[in-house]
Amino acid sequence: MWSAARIIEHVFDPALPHGPPLRAGSPGSPAQQPAQQRSAAGAGGVGAGGPPGWPPGVPPPGERGWDHRASAWLLDHCPPDYRLHPAWRRHPVALAWLTVRHLDAQLDAMRSAYREVRVDLVDDIGPEGVAQVLGDLEVEGVRLLSARRAAGLLLDALRGLEFVPRL
Repeated sequence: MWSAARIIEHVFDPALPHGPPLRAGSPGSPAQQPAQQRSAAGAGGVGAGGPPGWPPGVPPPGERGWDHRASAWLLDHCPPDYRLHPAWRRHPVALAWLTVRHLDAQLDAMRSAYREVRVDLVDDIGPEGVAQVLGDLEVEGVRLLSARRAAGLLLDALRGLEFVPRL
């Protein structure tokens, strides 16, 4: 049986067979909405229409201007200076490719920080501070995993791959 600390420690492990452990949704999240509202939102709402993990606010491929919204979403997940490079706006596939690599690097940094925080900071911030930092690293790691999945889906869509839902 895994302890809670062991589960948290492996939240960032990409080799987990079923992904990171999932939690119940917070109030206002899609998981807390009635099923009827969720299905209505998924039936054509903005940001729904792609596979699970599709970024919110980005219409599905094929809708007018979807690639511009996808580029804006991708730029929001990169350092601000990335907006200065016109080639990445001109070639959204290159921007998506770069965003995936940027998010992978951030995930690697979170994993490393999670492994090392207990040793490196316990003398400076104490056990309670380490526990708080670990909690924040966990939340940030989950956010980054979600963004990484969405960026990968956008990269696939920009390359012309189509999502085929399975039954």
